[in-house]
Amino acid sequence: MNITDRFLKYVSFTTTSDENTNMTPSTPGQMIFANYLVEELKSIGLKEVELDRNGYIMATLPSNTDKVVPTIGFIAHMDTSPDMSGKNVKARVLTNYDGENIVLNQEKQIIFETDKYPEILQYKGQDIVITDGTTLLGADDKAGLSEIVTAMEYLVAHPEIKHGKIRVGFTPDEEIGQGADHFDVSKFNADWAYTMDGGEIGELEYENFNAASAKITFKGLNVHPGYAYHKMRNSMRIAQEFVGMLPRWETPEHTQDYEGFYHLTNMEGNVEKSTLSYIIRDHDRDRFERRKKEIIHLVHKINAEFGDETATIDIKDQYYNMREKVEPVMHVVDLAFEALEAVGVKPNVKPIRGGTDGSRLSYMGLPCPNIFAGGHNFHGRFEYVPVQSMEKAMMVVVKIAELLANK
Repeated sequence: MNITDRFLKYVSFTTTSDENTNMTPSTPGQMIFANYLVEELKSIGLKEVELDRNGYIMATLPSNTDKVVPTIGFIAHMDTSPDMSGKNVKARVLTNYDGENIVLNQEKQIIFETDKYPEILQYKGQDIVITDGTTLLGADDKAGLSEIVTAMEYLVAHPEIKHGKIRVGFTPDEEIGQGADHFDVSKFNADWAYTMDGGEIGELEYENFNAASAKITFKGLNVHPGYAYHKMRNSMRIAQEFVGMLPRWETPEHTQDYEGFYHLTNMEGNVEKSTLSYIIRDHDRDRFERRKKEIIHLVHKINAEFGDETATIDIKDQYYNMREKVEPVMHVVDLAFEALEAVGVKPNVKPIRGGTDGSRLSYMGLPCPNIFAGGHNFHGRFEYVPVQSMEKAMMVVVKIAELLANK
């Protein structure tokens, strides 16, 4: 099966994850898709294909060389983001893209406007996979899955390409921060791995945000508004005051590159009780720790003004910058860099303004840089992926295996 047909098949599965189910995988569609992938991996010739009860897939492409070669892994995730519906994805391939605006949905007048997303112009003349504008596409990370499976199929069909033992791992629930929760690193038994979960062609990443979540709860007191003088305490207004205490320029929409932020992701409440949910991000560990201390300090300020326990905070670390674990073994990044150049892709080494399974896996003992999967505009209706980018990513996987065996 070619990579385009494989990708179109994969996005037909509904695999949206859900952080509220308290299950692993968090949604049944992920297990349905996992069962399909297991049979496909067996059919293309992989060995030791296993699916555990938590929805994790591991498989092996055995070595075909007498050389002693390190065991490497390639990892991708099966779920798609809950930020937008991933059900009934209607994907199509726009061949020989002409560089003009794209009508995704005539009936609903959903137009992909190039002046808003000019990055697409670099793919003029290529084939672009898009949706009808009513769902996300799911290139994050079904493009990565397609690239890994197609690369394994290619290596099986071309035994003249020598390689060591390769391990494949597919995970659920990455989009809700739980992709590495039940990943058995010792069972995977690779010396290092790569996640195929990056963005546009050329991206190669070995550093990411340090990340924490914070939930602040505000207690109020409701009294009839006609008799509320010096009695009512409106939790929503107190929450609003808290929001205003954080620096307005240190938000996602005002930061880039290595700049960290506070991001308000959800707010709800009434007079009696309100909650704010934040994520805290910074590449620098010291600044990250200072950000956490600052948000706790602001909770204390609220309590100093409105009374003890008006505001309470629950703050949790989520993941850390993988750079600390990858830098001591930079040869794994150098190998990927060499592979990109060998297949004609200019490497674009950059920090991830987010996280991947690889960040947590690196702290679990499996160094795991991230390689481009090719997509753009993840998590929304204007998501797309060029076919040629997926093909190049697939060849990067093949080339990494080949180069390592030849060293």
